[in-house]
Amino acid sequence: MKILVINAGSSSLKYQLIDMENESVLAKGGCERIGIPGGKLTHKAHGNTYVIERELPDHTEAISLVLQELVDKEAGVISSMEEIDAVGHRVVASGEAFTKTTLVTDEVMRTMDEIAELAPLHNPAAILGINACRAVMPGKKMALVFDTSFHATMPDYAYMYAIDYTDYKAYHVRRYGAHGTSHKFVSGAAAEYLGRDPKELKIITCHLGNGSSISAVKGGKCIDTSMGFTPLAGVPMGTRSGNIDVAAIEYLCRKKGMTMEEGLSYLNKKCGMLGVSGVSSDYRDLTAAKAEGNDRARLALDMFVYDCKKYIGAYMAALGGLDVIVFTAGVGENTPFIRRDVVAGLEAFGVKLDEKKNDYRNDGAIHDVSAADSRVKILVIPTNEELVIARETAALL
Repeated sequence: MKILVINAGSSSLKYQLIDMENESVLAKGGCERIGIPGGKLTHKAHGNTYVIERELPDHTEAISLVLQELVDKEAGVISSMEEIDAVGHRVVASGEAFTKTTLVTDEVMRTMDEIAELAPLHNPAAILGINACRAVMPGKKMALVFDTSFHATMPDYAYMYAIDYTDYKAYHVRRYGAHGTSHKFVSGAAAEYLGRDPKELKIITCHLGNGSSISAVKGGKCIDTSMGFTPLAGVPMGTRSGNIDVAAIEYLCRKKGMTMEEGLSYLNKKCGMLGVSGVSSDYRDLTAAKAEGNDRARLALDMFVYDCKKYIGAYMAALGGLDVIVFTAGVGENTPFIRRDVVAGLEAFGVKLDEKKNDYRNDGAIHDVSAADSRVKILVIPTNEELVIARETAALL
């Protein structure tokens, strides 16, 4: 079985074609600047990289070009589209409408339109990608794999906000979380790496990147997560503010003459690491600026580390103990000092990092960076959200 995994953004589209017999990636790549002058496809297969520069007016054109490359005589890896058994689409938010991977139907897509506002930066883009695939690949089975599904096991006292309960029932305002495919993959990979039954383990997974979230996983199931009704909540991120008093939002909107929509855009796109530092949303730039003595870059990084540490402490209490901390995603996998600083001071709770083991170059493998006498394992596990999407799609079929 071969599964095509699609992750569509508003002006981009990433893909992988995965052979489920051995879970190998046959080809992968991405389209950039969809609907913007200067469109480009980067396609990787057979150990080579192929670049096509072509205007991509919409997602349908982008999907068509991807399929063209997949069957190309030189760059292709299949002889025809018939070899693609199904398509798995990444979707950020499901609301309470979907709690598991779901086959695409007209009715499902109508529901998708209704809940698009739950992730305004992501869901509308996913819908564009799904509709484009349906237009170019009519009749092909497709599945929606939601970032929120892994968090559907949270107990009500963890996902509820203390608002009027009738408003919750009417408008479904609650914590949904995000990055669920990543948290699911790395928590499962941690158990496999340690040779333990997931049901025996208490794990905290730290997906740290431009968007960051932390989850508490007990017995293989999520019991709490840092993101909320949307991916805006939790720790401060690249351009997102993270948690903030809602009254402060109203105050800022009034002072700056912003509408609520403009205020939310501000919190999503102009705050976080970028807003505090005034330098960049990229942690590499922040690290360099801090080294040069930029105090606002130092402050942004310290705020990020401090909030991550607070979530780990809170989740240790919620789990009733801790066996494993996992770091993953762009920052978690590639920034040793972030890992070091996040767990610093947790030695009293059995968390002790080995600085020498922690200072390595990312080679795509799992690394145990815990000290020999650490009661809690500290693992760095490269995430693989695309493989989770492919597995979920194959299992559904």
